[in-house]
Amino acid sequence: MALSDRLNQYQPHALTVLRIVTGVLFIEHGLQKLFGFPPGGQFPSPLPTLLLVQGIIEVVGGLATIVGFFTRPVAFILCGNMAVAYFMAHYPKNFFPANNGGDAAILYCFVFLFLIFAGPGLLAIDNKKK
Repeated sequence: MALSDRLNQYQPHALTVLRIVTGVLFIEHGLQKLFGFPPGGQFPSPLPTLLLVQGIIEVVGGLATIVGFFTRPVAFILCGNMAVAYFMAHYPKNFFPANNGGDAAILYCFVFLFLIFAGPGLLAIDNKKK
C-alpha cells in the first residue's frame, strides 16, 4: 500500500483535529475581547460595540466549530468575518501581514474557507442529522 493511500485513510481524522483546534484557538480570541482572558490582549474597557460583537462571534462561532454544529454555514460566516476583520483592522496598519498583525486573520479565513468545502469530518453534531 502506497504512503498516500495509508495517509488518505486518516484524512477524516485530520480534518476533525483541524476543525476542533481551530475552534479552540478562535474562542481564545473572543474570550480575550470579552473577558480579558487569557491576559495579554490590548483591548479597551469597556469594549467598543464592534469589538464586543466580534468577541461574541468568535466565542459562538468557535463553539459551533468545535462541536461541528452547522459547520459549513458557520465556516462561511467566519471566513467572511475574518476577511472583513483583516481589511478593517489590520491592512490599514501596513501592507505586510507579518507587520500588521493580520496573519492569524488570514489563516483563519482560509481554514474556514477549507471547512466550507471539506465539511466537519468526524465527531460532529452535523453527522447526527443524517
